[in-house]
Amino acid sequence: MRARPPDVPRSGGILRQPTSVWATAFAAVVAFMGIGLVDPILPAIAEHLRATPSQVSLLFTSYFLITAVAMLVTGWVSSRIGGRRTLLVGLALVVVFAALSGTSGTVGQLIGFRAGWGLGNALFVATALAVIVGAASGGAESAIILYEAALGLGISMGPLVGALLGDMNWRYPFFGTAVLMAVGFLLIATLLRPTPRPATPTGLTAPLRALRHGGLATTAFTALFYNYAFFTVLAFTPFVLRMDAHGIGLVFFGWGVLVALSSVFAAPVLQRRLGTVQVMHLSLALLILFQLGLAVLGHTGTIVCTILCGIPIGMNNTAFTEAAMEVSDHPRPVASAGYNFVRWLGGAPAPYLASRLAETFDPSAPYYAGALCCAAATLTLLARRHHLKPLNRVDTDHTFQDTPLPARP
Repeated sequence: MRARPPDVPRSGGILRQPTSVWATAFAAVVAFMGIGLVDPILPAIAEHLRATPSQVSLLFTSYFLITAVAMLVTGWVSSRIGGRRTLLVGLALVVVFAALSGTSGTVGQLIGFRAGWGLGNALFVATALAVIVGAASGGAESAIILYEAALGLGISMGPLVGALLGDMNWRYPFFGTAVLMAVGFLLIATLLRPTPRPATPTGLTAPLRALRHGGLATTAFTALFYNYAFFTVLAFTPFVLRMDAHGIGLVFFGWGVLVALSSVFAAPVLQRRLGTVQVMHLSLALLILFQLGLAVLGHTGTIVCTILCGIPIGMNNTAFTEAAMEVSDHPRPVASAGYNFVRWLGGAPAPYLASRLAETFDPSAPYYAGALCCAAATLTLLARRHHLKPLNRVDTDHTFQDTPLPARP
């Protein structure tokens, strides 16, 4: 298990970061905006392109599936051309395919362009985490919290931007994302210095071989089940809300704000008090509760439970990401690639299967399936808890470093 360097300063605070870190974080915000951007306009896309909800859900499935598979090559690419160039390639691909998505004439074209978008997003997201961890002050913990804050902010802003632009035309959110990502490209090109390449390039199979580690495999496959529930809420709920773009955007903005706040503030505090694995258990239990609420409550209850789902999702995002980075001795880019490959595979089928379950049975069925997946994640943690013992050291480090030193006599 990777030990925390003893000389890493923590007194500087999470907000005191180099300009290059903030540039990367801004681009990460925009990248994560792309996940929830289409939420408010899903009904409009279905109407204008004459597609069913299950067909429209493939916008998420193609995006997540390509993102998952592309995670396996991110380390191979970045170890050969460097982290900065990998970020720029990923951003350039997102700019191109986001703009092309706005020109789509059929749902098939839009699905294909979203797949290309997913490729660029994978190159950027996996590398951005490693770059932020390497460049941020305050150690890995502060960097991961900053990364998760960018994730939460991006996910919260995505639906709001999608609603504001989508209210004028469903194509505008895609063009808007392309413009913002172009800004991120320019910021990283000018503010981020070239990152050093590792002495030994990463092999294509390195992420898969890293998953042989019991702790990393346990974290990844638990996240697979959890992500199914996560993306069921994100991709299917807009059809259940039966609201206009502004209404859907505001609901998911509230959801995203809670994702950001719980990932940055609640998760670190609870990790220090309870431990990382216990935070995972608590978050999964809350997500089961809210998913059952989505299944059985009326319209107002659906809105409330959707927003409240942001709390366990934010806490889990931080806990799982830190666990994946710290539970093994594999290089962080390799561990991140292996973990994210499995994690995104869990999210890929969720949007389509949720829509199909609703069409075959009723709108509550997808949430029951999501609750069952969270229960499977909990059982995985319990059955393989001995593989996560290295995280006890990380939790001990958190406790010691947050305990004031005794005053000198």
